[in-house]
Amino acid sequence: MDLKALIKDIPDFPQPGIVFRDITTLLQDPAGLKYTVDQLSAKAEDLNADCIAGIESRGFIFAMPMAHQLQTGFVPIRKAGKLPRAVHSVEYSLEYGKDKLEVHKDAFAPGSRVVVVDDLLATGGTAAATAKLIEKTGAVLAGFIFVIELNGLAGRDNLPLDVPVISLIQY
Repeated sequence: MDLKALIKDIPDFPQPGIVFRDITTLLQDPAGLKYTVDQLSAKAEDLNADCIAGIESRGFIFAMPMAHQLQTGFVPIRKAGKLPRAVHSVEYSLEYGKDKLEVHKDAFAPGSRVVVVDDLLATGGTAAATAKLIEKTGAVLAGFIFVIELNGLAGRDNLPLDVPVISLIQY
């Protein structure tokens, strides 16, 4: 299936010179959505995932059905202040400023193999912060899986070298 045909390119969004890859059209297509979740799940199964972690917010869209399909747990990686219990936090840099991600301290069993899922790998900042969060919990980062990777931004270069980085589509 040609997933790129199900993703709309929106020029000059959110600012001039940027081409935004809109996945809402992929999500609206039942066959495309099923195919995408099936492909992502197969990749996670190859990584022997014990748990699927989804990065807020679009990572949740794919991570939840993957966890269901693989019969694993799902853990949300959230922006600061959204989780009600004790958390680990990691601050990371954005193009303009800083942000923070959090995960519950007891989110993963020690030594469990965690696969991180998100819709898009751009600069890698959010995914790299997520890797640090997983390390803090005592779990093992088994790999990253993305629907889309923007090669020109070299995001994979900012991720740990010792884990697989998989993307279904590359631009």
